[in-house]
Order: sequence, then C-alpha cells, then structure tokens
Amino acid sequence: MLKEPLVREYLNDIIEDENLVIVQCLLDGTNTDEEIAEKTNIKLNIVRKILYKLYDSGLASYKRSKDPETQWYTYAWKFDSETIVNHIEDKYKEHIDKLKVLLDFEENTMFFTCETKHQRFTFDEASENGFICPECGEEIKFEENNSIIKRIKEEITNYETNYNALKMKNAK
Repeated sequence: MLKEPLVREYLNDIIEDENLVIVQCLLDGTNTDEEIAEKTNIKLNIVRKILYKLYDSGLASYKRSKDPETQWYTYAWKFDSETIVNHIEDKYKEHIDKLKVLLDFEENTMFFTCETKHQRFTFDEASENGFICPECGEEIKFEENNSIIKRIKEEITNYETNYNALKMKNAK
C-alpha cells in the first residue's frame, strides 16, 4: 500500500516521509507502540506522536487493555487502509470539482491585462478602471486564455485518471 504514490502523498501531508516506516509496521502486524519503537529504532515518544496524528486523521485506531500484573495500559494500534483510500478519493473528487468550477469561469469570462501583467481583470473590473491598469497606468488589453483553459483541462484529465485508477483498486 505504501508504494502507491497517492497514498504516500496523502500520508506525507500528515506525517513526515521518514515516519512512514511506522505505518508499514502497523500494516505488517506490529501493533503496540513499544514493539514499533523497538523494531524501527525510533524513540517511543515520537512513535506515539505519529500514531496519535494518524488517529486524529481517522487513519488509525487503538484498543486499550490493562496488564493485570503491572496495572499498566497497553495500546494495540491498527491502521485503517480502507479509510485512507476513502479520504484520498474524497480529496481528489473535491479537487476535480474545484478545477471544473475554475474551468467554467475561465471559459465564460473575458480577461484583460496590462503589458507588464500586474493583474488580470474581468471585463467588469477592466471597464470600472477605464481599461487602465491601476498599478502602472498602462492600457489594459484583452488577454487570450486558451493556454490556461488547456492546462486546466489537462489537470482535470490527470486527476480523473488517477481518481478512477484508485477507485478501481479500491473496488477489488
């Protein structure tokens, strides 16, 4: 699972790359913070900090049990693989939706800019300024945005391809 670029990217937003070994331990069946610390040679307090970050993100859960002899609590941790896939799918869907809104805005709006490209103006903004840039005083001219539209469409296609591939893997 950690070989998947989307999973790694998502986890890197939560924990640092060097701490992915903790997630790998959970996936491999090591489930207590002490065992993980021993196996990875990472300090116990750091292991616990990472586990709680995963817990706060909804990607890990734990069961607490009390040792009858020592009266100490032991925490058995579990990584939720299904939840991470659902989180990634939600994130991708949200990003695709935002890109589609942006694409619609770019396709249905006329833009204007000055020679030095201080700022982009919609038609209404440009007319309010008398087609003069408020920063440099230069005339504001129509700006062709076909390259921007093309780039947004490519980005949407890329995200949809990755999103659909992830859904297919999750469905299996």
